[in-house]
Amino acid sequence: MPVTIYHNPRCSKSRATLELIRSRGIEPQIVEYLKTPPAPATLRRLAADLGLAPRALLRTGEPAYAELGLADPRLDDDRLLAAMSSHPQLIERPIVVSGARAVIGRPPENVLAIL
Repeated sequence: MPVTIYHNPRCSKSRATLELIRSRGIEPQIVEYLKTPPAPATLRRLAADLGLAPRALLRTGEPAYAELGLADPRLDDDRLLAAMSSHPQLIERPIVVSGARAVIGRPPENVLAIL
């Protein structure tokens, strides 16, 4: 089954997750989401595969989170997904997908559940 990682090569957790996948003999499709931001529809599918609300994919410590006012509970999923697509640094990382299952690789060992 193909495996995809939404990867940030500058993130130590993302690098460790990629290394763990490769150590299992799997060469995943790598999506460098900062260079190629996922569309809102893709982010919606990822959230569903993760079993999370889109808000749970937000990195709340990023400056853009405050700058865009994303803590406002009145913002609907469409607005949050559009913000993440326009500002991909807001997306929690790394996200690993295998079939219809997905996990966030924090800690990297989380990916073992779907490999």
